[in-house]
Amino acid sequence: MLKKRLIFTLLYSKGSFMLSRNFRLQRVGNADWLNRNYNFSTIATSIDELIILNTERADDGTPLSHQKFLSDVEKVTKGCFMPLALGGGLTSVDQIPQLMQSGADKIVVNTALFRNAEFVRAAVAKYGSQCVVASIDYRHSQDGFEIYTACGSERVEGEFTDLLAYVADLGVGEIYLNSMDKDGTGQGYWMDVLDQISAIEHLPVIMAGGAGNFEHLMEGLGSANIDAVATANLFNFVGDGLPKAREKLLAHDQNLARW
Repeated sequence: MLKKRLIFTLLYSKGSFMLSRNFRLQRVGNADWLNRNYNFSTIATSIDELIILNTERADDGTPLSHQKFLSDVEKVTKGCFMPLALGGGLTSVDQIPQLMQSGADKIVVNTALFRNAEFVRAAVAKYGSQCVVASIDYRHSQDGFEIYTACGSERVEGEFTDLLAYVADLGVGEIYLNSMDKDGTGQGYWMDVLDQISAIEHLPVIMAGGAGNFEHLMEGLGSANIDAVATANLFNFVGDGLPKAREKLLAHDQNLARW
């Protein structure tokens, strides 16, 4: 049986790392602040993967300060040996080598899934499906669930299950399923969404949005439909929060690797 994963997600904009609550961003600190409070080279054994997303955008949707983003990524991940996924406004296969030179093992795509399917298919063809993570931001509504892109600002027309099937058909390697309603609340994952994901059950699913303590992580890992749980909550897991969370998860016999 494949081991499940504990993932930490960092959000970046304008030279700083950010907190997000329902997709409203608040500045926390720069790379130096993050290194003082989260030395990822020392807590690498507490998480299985690190995801860093550049949320800064120009009017045309492309990332700003791309060089600064990659420079700060390298500062934060120096000495880390865990898998790293990078994303944010990717639109061209030509952008991927630079991310990989900065340490990326995978890329994360969101808006391009629905605006630029040719790019996504080309990335899969060139680098393999295992290299491409599809990030799905969703909201709950009276009619079920709705998918949003462009940092949560644009709703994608179509039924939730049909859109998931479409994304899976692009050839991506896994799905990062992120609740906009639960994002940053620390109230736990929106587990009911799992009833609607039959179209992507053959793909690894990362549950994101809402984790505030190890019980939430344990609930997610306890689902047969979830392969990994992610948190972006810097303050709930500050200091030794991540090592302690993993210790508790292992003590409760969760199927995580023991490093």
